[in-house]
Amino acid sequence: MNRAVLFFIGGAVCAANTLAANFDWPQWRGPDRTDVSKETGLLKDWPAGGPKRLWLYEQGGNGYSGPAVAGGKLFTLGTRDGSEVLLALDANTGKEILAAPLGGILENGWGDGPRGTPTVDGDQVFAMSGKGDMACVNIADGKVVWKKSMKTLGGKTPDWGYTESVLVDGDRVVCTPGGAQGAIVALNKKTGEAIWHSTDFRDGAQYSSLVPAKINGTPQYVQLTMQSIVGVAAKDGKMLWKSPFPGRVAVIPTPIVRDNLVYVAAGYSVGCRQLKIGPNNEVTTVYENKLMKNHHGGVILVGDYLYGHGDPGWVCQNFKTGEEVWNHRGFGKGAVACADGMLYCLEEGSGTVVLAEASPAGWKEHGRFKLDPQTKIRNPQGRIWTHPVISNGKLYLRDQDLIYCYDIKKG
Repeated sequence: MNRAVLFFIGGAVCAANTLAANFDWPQWRGPDRTDVSKETGLLKDWPAGGPKRLWLYEQGGNGYSGPAVAGGKLFTLGTRDGSEVLLALDANTGKEILAAPLGGILENGWGDGPRGTPTVDGDQVFAMSGKGDMACVNIADGKVVWKKSMKTLGGKTPDWGYTESVLVDGDRVVCTPGGAQGAIVALNKKTGEAIWHSTDFRDGAQYSSLVPAKINGTPQYVQLTMQSIVGVAAKDGKMLWKSPFPGRVAVIPTPIVRDNLVYVAAGYSVGCRQLKIGPNNEVTTVYENKLMKNHHGGVILVGDYLYGHGDPGWVCQNFKTGEEVWNHRGFGKGAVACADGMLYCLEEGSGTVVLAEASPAGWKEHGRFKLDPQTKIRNPQGRIWTHPVISNGKLYLRDQDLIYCYDIKKG
């Protein structure tokens, strides 16, 4: 059966019929924002020293922005010449294609520069700077089509900067400026003008990226803030349901939604919670505990099991019951992604990468290596916080100015 795959002609994304599957990663946590790739045919064991490195790009500047991969190009955010910039590289060679300035550089004690991952949509890219300047950029020529400041939407820059990876949904771009005009806003993706504000939901912005969902048949956006877990209607931003959340210091991980169940986690001893949303938007807490105290390395759902760093230890948690399945404390805190039944775990302190089974049977490694070289420009309080990305047989990693690409395809 023919499938559509995207490729670039003159900078534009075009559709073509081909027998090859497309495993692009066009936004934060992948096509469906789960951080679980549907790609198969990847290495199940790594050779000593890890998989082959295909290329190393060394001009990314400061920042923790992750890669988005689409149409043979890799997009991320960095810094250059006193500005945060949108970068585009050839995903197969690492050759720079464009650098589009977005605005001034966020200065922060844990590291300067942008945090969010760009979102690729057709022949344009949408990205949020650390200071909260969102831009729509043409891929073909790097031209900024429009720009919108979160401040003009009522937002106030959080302590560690805006970290949200914006969502493109149909004809709109959805993001979380926070504040009195409405915590969540939908913008016309062609013009940047506001379509709606969530006027009955006005929490300040935190660091989580919202997810699209259909709960009990209603399209909506689910978001996590310091005070709330919330669902707002996709059509008009009206708050559908809300549950209080005891956030502390910073609330960062992206929510997970399956059917009418919503799972969230946070660090700083807060822990995790699962909610059930009833047919009339009544909210019931299924469980809450401190098993998954996830700081910002992310939690992923594979089958009926959750995986992430629980501070302390890497944790496998039963999604249905919230109970611990296993806890592995032999590998340090970090970020995780999943593909082809395997976990790709990146230790934030040492830069060690581990391939492990995504299995409730226990932690079982199938190879590891350490990023080399490592950046010389990272803030002393910073770590390797950019999440791993798996796309089209390649593993992409980042340490500030350094972006690495590894061959993880079988054969």
